[in-house]
Amino acid sequence: MQKKKINIWQPLLFSVTMIAGMFIGYKMRDGIPGRSFFYLEHKRPLQEVMDIIQNRYVDTVNLNTLADTAIQAMLSKLDPHSVYLPAEDLQAANEDIQGNFFGIGIEFNILEDTLHVINVLKDSPSFIAGLMVGDKIIKANDSTVSGKKVGTETIRKYLRGPMGSNVALQIIRSGKAMTVTVKRGIIPVSSIDAAFMMDASTGFIRINKFSKQTYREFMLSLEDLKKKGLQKLILDLRDNGGGILDEAVEIADEFLAGDKLITYTKGNHSDKKEYRCRREGGFEKGALVVLANEGSASASEVLMGALQDWDRATIVGRRSFGKGLVQEQYDLSNGAGLRLTVARYYTPVGRSIQKPYANGGKAYYDEIYNRYTNGSMMNADSAKLDSSKVFKTKAGKKIYGNGGISPDIFVAADTGKISALASKLFRSNVMNDFGYRYFLQHTSLKTNFKTPAAFSTNFIWGEEEWQFLEKLASKDSLNINQLVPGDKAFIIQAGKASIARQLFRLEGYYRVMNKEDEHVKRANEIISQAN
Repeated sequence: MQKKKINIWQPLLFSVTMIAGMFIGYKMRDGIPGRSFFYLEHKRPLQEVMDIIQNRYVDTVNLNTLADTAIQAMLSKLDPHSVYLPAEDLQAANEDIQGNFFGIGIEFNILEDTLHVINVLKDSPSFIAGLMVGDKIIKANDSTVSGKKVGTETIRKYLRGPMGSNVALQIIRSGKAMTVTVKRGIIPVSSIDAAFMMDASTGFIRINKFSKQTYREFMLSLEDLKKKGLQKLILDLRDNGGGILDEAVEIADEFLAGDKLITYTKGNHSDKKEYRCRREGGFEKGALVVLANEGSASASEVLMGALQDWDRATIVGRRSFGKGLVQEQYDLSNGAGLRLTVARYYTPVGRSIQKPYANGGKAYYDEIYNRYTNGSMMNADSAKLDSSKVFKTKAGKKIYGNGGISPDIFVAADTGKISALASKLFRSNVMNDFGYRYFLQHTSLKTNFKTPAAFSTNFIWGEEEWQFLEKLASKDSLNINQLVPGDKAFIIQAGKASIARQLFRLEGYYRVMNKEDEHVKRANEIISQAN
């Protein structure tokens, strides 16, 4: 009897289950944008046009290239920072964010159509394999990497490759040909250009971008400086175009006490998200000055905005770029990537840093040049007029929004034009090559100057160095004896910095250049007055 009852209800139960399943399935389908319960798939006009071109166009066309162009045209109607990255460009973009890539670990330059090794990273694959500064690389495996037709990107393609793969380098060292085999490995791309003590209590840290490694690198630098007596800090964010927001937030947390708000983001399809301090910071007390200019953007502006809103730091320099848009990256089925703006970020007091972009991408980027021509890079009052909304910090100081972070202490752009001759010395790479070539003939420099500080203080530019530069410049038909006094002093400083960079990388360079840097001078004045 029981079995008979089950048989009677079984068809009904099956029907109910089937209907419920269909209903749930269609409801899930409804969650897909543009689809409804009785949705019939129709091609979008874009796909229709692509199909017609493919089937009817008079000539053969590359549809992938055509599609890329169409996507880029669509994005150009949004904002300047929503971008489409073709597959061939995506890897390089991701490497910049990751803060590393797979390669051999050298810095190189092309001199007289020959690839020269100008630096071998310590403990890198090339260092382990025995590659040396001054080596000339002729081939990588069977590919020629020297010659007039070989460019920098081609060389990178041959030297980089999968983790653990080998590359056989045919080199010339001291006139002798030999082969060095290097196993490719992870090569870090540091986001900290330099970190050193300027005096017994004042430190200097320069950050060039915010990658996934930046906070870790910053903390290592900060802890090292604290061991050396750090009490006051100059943080250089000039020309730092930004990067990963979270990294800037983590660094802000090191400077701000309590659970202070650092920034928040929101958009039409993104709920408000707050980023707050979560722990005790490593430098919550002590004088802090941040250097900024029109090249400081995005994550740099988040960090500066938080420090300025909470009266934690003095911003020295010029108004920052004005990028307050948050992008998310979406990987596409064809191997390309889409970086789409999904929200705006705001400083703790509610400032939107984003400058207007309604007039298109060209006008958006030309705005920096316009600051130069309209005087706002040379006049503090003109610079403030560019920001329309006025806010106040907790201490009551006026600050500005809608167009970047305005500095507390203004430093005008250097409008003094160097002569055409001095300019040619840089454009022809004479100044860039000088340090490397000088080092090859003065290898005892490494013995004579043990530290960047010792070199910066004790190396004296003399007649020998001037004659060396004169001879190098003459190869490009440039006569440096025709330089005016002001340009000559600048070229001598740049020459000394070029040698310092060859010996001690960017720390050496900035130790020399900072001595005549107006931003650094003003920062030191503020630092010296702090208790």
